[in-house]
Amino acid sequence: MSGVDVREALARAQQEEWARVVASLARRFGDLDVAEEAAGEAFAAAVERWPVDGVPPNPGGWLTTTANRRAIDRIRRESKRGGRHQEARMVYGDDLPEPVGVIDDDRLRLVFTCCHPALAMRSRVALTLRMVGGLTVPEIARAFLVAESAIGQRITRAKAKIKAARIPYRVPSAEDLPARVCGVLAVLYLVFNEGYLATGPGTDPVRPGLTAEAIRLTRLVRALLPDDGEAAGLLALMLLTEARRTARVSAGGELVTLAEQDRGAWDAALVAEGHRLVRERLAAAAAGEAPGRYQILAAINAVHTSARDIRDTDWSQVVALYDRLVRLDPSPIIALNRAIALAELDGPQVALAAVDALEHGLAGYHAYHATRADLLRRLGRGHESRAAYDKAIDLAGNTAETAYLTRRRDQLM
Repeated sequence: MSGVDVREALARAQQEEWARVVASLARRFGDLDVAEEAAGEAFAAAVERWPVDGVPPNPGGWLTTTANRRAIDRIRRESKRGGRHQEARMVYGDDLPEPVGVIDDDRLRLVFTCCHPALAMRSRVALTLRMVGGLTVPEIARAFLVAESAIGQRITRAKAKIKAARIPYRVPSAEDLPARVCGVLAVLYLVFNEGYLATGPGTDPVRPGLTAEAIRLTRLVRALLPDDGEAAGLLALMLLTEARRTARVSAGGELVTLAEQDRGAWDAALVAEGHRLVRERLAAAAAGEAPGRYQILAAINAVHTSARDIRDTDWSQVVALYDRLVRLDPSPIIALNRAIALAELDGPQVALAAVDALEHGLAGYHAYHATRADLLRRLGRGHESRAAYDKAIDLAGNTAETAYLTRRRDQLM
């Protein structure tokens, strides 16, 4: 196997196996620090060994076995976990009987553990993205639009609080789930987004392993909480977004916007399932159940995926839905997306005024500058548009976005 093949195998393993390895270690040893560090050491060992020895027939099994050995070595060295229960786990490993409870999936159990209500919501989400999503600190920082140092501190404090408060890695009871589900859904949404269009320049623009895992775990959450409208809404949102994934990046590796996508390439089965879930939530809303953030986002995506052509899009309905969403979530990113829809309804001049009002909160966000660049282009303000494209390119998260923005800038007269 060539060096390139080994690197690709390592990248796939990092993407696909991180959460499984960490979840397995957390269940066995009951310590998030041990789980994360041992998993990291196992992947580091793979980087060193696989180019020499070749990729093993079962990469995931190799990583899990290596990580378990590293964890046991660390525990023995520290001599801080000498109790009989811990010694038994180290000797007998996963053969010990353990109650299954309401969650029998290791990774979902770890998500609910990290989303403990004793932690602040931002800390819950950051910790879980690191432990379960396998996202790096820079990737998480870009998702939150904050400094890497701040994210690192959040994760460190969250793990310290779990240890100090002796929050157990255990099977959550049915009564635990409602208090934690909000953070769980937020984590799964961000993991999905990182897979659908990566924020980092050093990764593939699209990471299907992350989107598939986020959808799988969201299906499990919905099965656990069938009456939770936001769980159903998030699943619908993911399905309608995932349906467009193969049309999102061109064969040449360039981002393809919604207006330019080949709608015949969308996954019709995913679109149909997403629309069915949206209709169910609309019926619940008609019966008096107020929709939440994910349900409204899913409804917006349902409008987009119902149009056979971009010109058929019901922009008045999209803007009306964003109006409702802004009342629930007055974040600058939601306001930016509303302004993009507003441009189609009331024109680029009105939209530009709305976008410019967001500069303070979004000056470091590439999509803000990309949106301004497009609106300025449509208004015939080429010089200002070029400057905005330059800023967007400097801040762009991945090669697909950079290629698209560069082409649009170079097309300016």
